[in-house]
Amino acid sequence: MKNHAAVIGVLLIVTSMFSGQPDAEGSWWDKGVNIFKGLTEGNEDNKTGEPSYAEIGDAFKQALRIGTENVVGQLGAIDGFNADPSIHIPLPEKLSTVKNMLSKVGMSGQVDDLELKLNRAAESATPKAKKLFMQAITDMTFEDVKNIYNGPDDSATKYFQGKMSPPLEREMKPIVENTLSQVGAMQTYDNVMGQYKSLPFVPDVKADLTDHVIQKGMDGIFFYLAKEEAGIRKDPVKQTTDLLKRVFGSK
Repeated sequence: MKNHAAVIGVLLIVTSMFSGQPDAEGSWWDKGVNIFKGLTEGNEDNKTGEPSYAEIGDAFKQALRIGTENVVGQLGAIDGFNADPSIHIPLPEKLSTVKNMLSKVGMSGQVDDLELKLNRAAESATPKAKKLFMQAITDMTFEDVKNIYNGPDDSATKYFQGKMSPPLEREMKPIVENTLSQVGAMQTYDNVMGQYKSLPFVPDVKADLTDHVIQKGMDGIFFYLAKEEAGIRKDPVKQTTDLLKRVFGSK
């Protein structure tokens, strides 16, 4: 009977965590948690083998860690940004005039090369984000998890954006700067601007490539993190670790 109650508690919590549909008399989350509170109070050793109150929150954190690893692995690979139309990094808007003018005179090759190198810089910098995400997930309290559950499908992503954007920008900046230099982006930029300025009657333009790559890189990371989060909510039983199998698996 006690094991049956544990299964019901898990199902109530899992259903509420990912459906976002609270009961009129109180959320399914609260009902599930109350069951587990009753099962685990006074049983610190948890000798029954049933999932504990804390394990439920830990399982959700594991799901977020797996999602983060998927995103970082995907975007940090060659062509993770460049070949993906959803997050491909274009030239800064300020350089659109440069691109158009050089294209008209058959000199678009270096402009395209510069755009490629911007994407390569983002791909090189993305793995730096992993450590920050993992720390943010570790720092989540059970109350944080509950608030994320009560929010919209991208509430975990919004949580990360609010908590991590400034430190993520700081971590990515030196990587982006070094990568832009290593792949020859800055030299290509100087060449492109030299060719552009050699044309008659063109307006003066300037762009910060480093800030552009950092901002677009973070946009791409959070774009796919939101997709991962939505997937977790729709398919919570991603039994890729022992804890996920223990908490979310069939009994």
